[in-house]
Amino acid sequence: MKPKIILDCDPGHDDAVAMMLAGRTTEIIGVTTVSGNAPLSITTDNALIMTELLQLDVPVHAGAHRPLIVKPSHAEEVHGKTGLDGPKRPAITREVSSNNAVEFIISSIREQDDVWLVPIGPLTNIALAVAQAPDIVEKVAGVSIMGGSTDRGNVTSKGEFNIWADPDAAAIVFDAGFKDLRMAGLNLTHQLGIDDEVISQLAKVGNNTANFIADLFRFYLDAYKERTKGEVAPLHDPCAVLAITHPDLIQFQKKNVQVETRGIHTRGMTVIDDREYSPATLNCDVEYVIDRDAALRVIIDAISTYE
Repeated sequence: MKPKIILDCDPGHDDAVAMMLAGRTTEIIGVTTVSGNAPLSITTDNALIMTELLQLDVPVHAGAHRPLIVKPSHAEEVHGKTGLDGPKRPAITREVSSNNAVEFIISSIREQDDVWLVPIGPLTNIALAVAQAPDIVEKVAGVSIMGGSTDRGNVTSKGEFNIWADPDAAAIVFDAGFKDLRMAGLNLTHQLGIDDEVISQLAKVGNNTANFIADLFRFYLDAYKERTKGEVAPLHDPCAVLAITHPDLIQFQKKNVQVETRGIHTRGMTVIDDREYSPATLNCDVEYVIDRDAALRVIIDAISTYE
């Protein structure tokens, strides 16, 4: 049986790929959007575009338009002005189901069993849901996050964007006491890199979805090449989906993870307690190693099933 998920996202090139993957490997009961890679109006439009392109019959609920406390920040330098720069942008013909993603999250978890939350943007919606309805912490099947890192950051030396963009929300989520909390951080997602060869493989698939994703990848990879002078771009967000659909491809370790909310140099840092005899509660399954080749096969195989 496919896992049942709510995909909480801020599309975003890699969010689009995560949605595509989830559309074939999970039962998506809803998509919720949040301000992150781009402002909320743009990320919501992008979610509508992707659900239509992928022919996914799922509702899209708009969520938080800003972080809990800090000022909004976006990632135009990576994802472009539209959040999905690269391919020709389709017209938007779908409409949002509501402007209350938090209420959708709460009611879905209360009314259905075995729902997973898969947040792949800032954690604002999830934190608001926990604050308004603490009972969902015990009811939800689990939370699979793309965010944080065991070592480096990307916005700052220690801050990964999704956590850094709303550190107060992230702290609420990591401290909430979820029975199954999984973290795909930069230390893992940089192992799942895309390059020119991956784009060539997508071109060979030949369907419209593959062509769209290939154009996304081309813009995304070129942006990384310009910024880093490297030849590979990390495919972050699909890792959060793979962590629940293909956990056999990932090596996990239980750790205590806390979020630094106010550090001058460390805002948004996910602080991993690596002490041998730590008294701290092991609140998170941190992901350390992913089988890149097998994971890419899963992703490309999923793309090949679309039109």
